[in-house]
Amino acid sequence: MIESIQSFFQRQRPSIPASEYEPLEGGTIGPDGERVEMKHDSGFSWLEYSIFLLLGASMLWAWNMFIAAANYFKSRFAADPWILAHYQSAILSVSTVGNLGSVLILARLQANASYPKRIVVSLLINIIVFTLLALSTSSELSPGLYLGYVLTMVFLTSVGTGLCQNGVFAYVAGFREDDYTQGIMTGQAIAGVLPCVAQILSVLSVPERDESEVVLHAQGSSRSAFWYFLTATGVSTFTLAAFVVLMRRCHARGEAAKRLLGDEQQESKVVVPVWTLLGKLRWLASAVFICFGVTMVFPVFTQAILSVHPPSTSPRLFHPSIFTPLSILIWNAGDLLGRLATLFPRPSPHPIVLFALSLARLSFIPLYLLCNIGGRGAAVNSDLFYLAVVQMGFGFTNGWVGSRSMVTANKWVEEEEREAAGAFMATVLVVGLSAGSLLSFCIVL
Repeated sequence: MIESIQSFFQRQRPSIPASEYEPLEGGTIGPDGERVEMKHDSGFSWLEYSIFLLLGASMLWAWNMFIAAANYFKSRFAADPWILAHYQSAILSVSTVGNLGSVLILARLQANASYPKRIVVSLLINIIVFTLLALSTSSELSPGLYLGYVLTMVFLTSVGTGLCQNGVFAYVAGFREDDYTQGIMTGQAIAGVLPCVAQILSVLSVPERDESEVVLHAQGSSRSAFWYFLTATGVSTFTLAAFVVLMRRCHARGEAAKRLLGDEQQESKVVVPVWTLLGKLRWLASAVFICFGVTMVFPVFTQAILSVHPPSTSPRLFHPSIFTPLSILIWNAGDLLGRLATLFPRPSPHPIVLFALSLARLSFIPLYLLCNIGGRGAAVNSDLFYLAVVQMGFGFTNGWVGSRSMVTANKWVEEEEREAAGAFMATVLVVGLSAGSLLSFCIVL
C-alpha cells in the first residue's frame, strides 16, 4: 500500500501536447500516450459503494471521537476549573473555523484540484493526529498545555475533514452512480452511531453502584483513551487502503484519465463559477443549508432533556448516564435509516419540494419544548414521545432530506459540471453546520 501511495504522489505529468489530449471518440489519451477506452457507465458495484461508505464514516469519525472522549478530557482538565468549563466550546469553535475555512478555500481552487490527492492527504492527517493523541495519553502535560495540544489536533482534523468533504463529494460525481453519494451520507451516519453504542456499553458493563466511578475512570483512564484514539487511527488506515483499491479499479477499467490522474486532468478541467452553480442548484443548496443548520439544535436539547421517570425509582435505562447517550443513539439511528431510505429507487422530488421539507423541520423545535427540559416537567409526559417521535423523527428527516438533496444535485447540472457541483454542495453542507452551531449558542433552556 505504501508503494502505491508513494507512486501516486510521485507521478510525473506526461509530456502530451494539449492538442493530443482532446478526448477521442470512445476514448482518450492515457499517461503513456496510448489510447484508453473510456467506460462511463460501468454499473453499480457493492465494493465501490462500501468504499464510499467507509470514506463517509472516516469523514466524520474524527469529530465523533472527540465528542466520545469527553470524559477523558474532563479527567485531564479537572485541575483547572476554567478550562474544564470551556474546553468543549473551544473544541467546537476551533473545529468549525478550521473546517469551514478549509472548505471555502478549497472551493476556490477548482482549476488545480486533484480530488484523489485531497482524499489521501485527509486520511494521512487523521492517521498522524490520532496516533499522536494516543501517544499523548501517557504524557503529564499541565491542563493549559494539554488544551493547546488538543486544540491543535482538533484544527488539523478539521482541515482534514474539509479536504475529505471537498474531495470525496467531487470524486464520487465522476462515477455517475447516485447511490455512491448516498453511501457517503450513510457512512457519516454510521460514524455517529458507533460512539454512542460504545458509551452505553461502557456504563452498562459494571454494577449500578459503581456507575459514577466507571464514567470517570473506565472511560477517562489513559489506557482506555489510548485504545480509543488508536481505533480512529485504524479506521483511517483501513479506509486509506480501501481507497487505494478503488483507485486501482478505476485504473484497470481505463478510467484513470478521468478520475485518478488529477494532474493530467488539469488541461481539460472545466472551472465552473460559483454563481453558475448557485443559479442551477439554488433550491437544493438552500435545502442542504437549512436542513443541516436546523439539525444543530438537537445537541442542545438532547443534553438538557431528561426522562420523565424519577432516577431514584426508575429502571437504570432512565438514569441520565444512559438516557442521554440512548437519546443520541436513537437520533443517529433515525438519521441512518433516513439515509438508507434514499437507496431504494424512486423518482427524486423536485428541488423546491426538498427545500419546503427542510423548512418544515423547524417544527421539531416546539416539539422539543414539550419534553422534560432540565427536569422541570414535560407537557407530553412520555419518554416514548420524546424518543420515538421527536428524536427518531428529527434524525430520520435529517438523513432523508439531506441525502436526497445531495444525491439529486448531479441531475441538475451538466456532466462536465458534476465534480464542481459535488464540491459546491459539500461546501454548502459545512456552511449550514457552521451557521447552525453558532446559532445554537443563542438557545437558552
